[in-house]
Amino acid sequence: MSMKRKIRIVMAKPGLDGHDRGIKVLASAYRDAGMEVIYLGLRQTPEMIVAAALQEDADVIALSSLNNAHNTIFSDVLDLMNKNQLKDVLLVGGGIIPKNDVVLLENKGVGKLFGPGTPVQETVDYIIDWVNKNRR
Repeated sequence: MSMKRKIRIVMAKPGLDGHDRGIKVLASAYRDAGMEVIYLGLRQTPEMIVAAALQEDADVIALSSLNNAHNTIFSDVLDLMNKNQLKDVLLVGGGIIPKNDVVLLENKGVGKLFGPGTPVQETVDYIIDWVNKNRR
């Protein structure tokens, strides 16, 4: 009987945003849901995030953005993911992101972006569903 590998999720706070309470709550919830969480912490660059995803053989990269740099950061991470052939890795995120920017980023290839007040279980279900449909 083969055991299914846990979902591996690299989580980070890119840029200069120091508000990490929300991402820590999510990291704990994802562990409780059976995921293997690699939390990189604050002030991560897109290069550091993608390097960690490569090293950890991640299924998901999850970013929290509260500093209005979401368009640049998510686009840079997505570009680096494509450059490094991480086409089967989900890039998902959350934070305070205007609806127009959500549409722009999702059209570029970013997965779902969750806003404040989203139930944690909704994010868990989305990630599990995506990975089950797209796992390498």
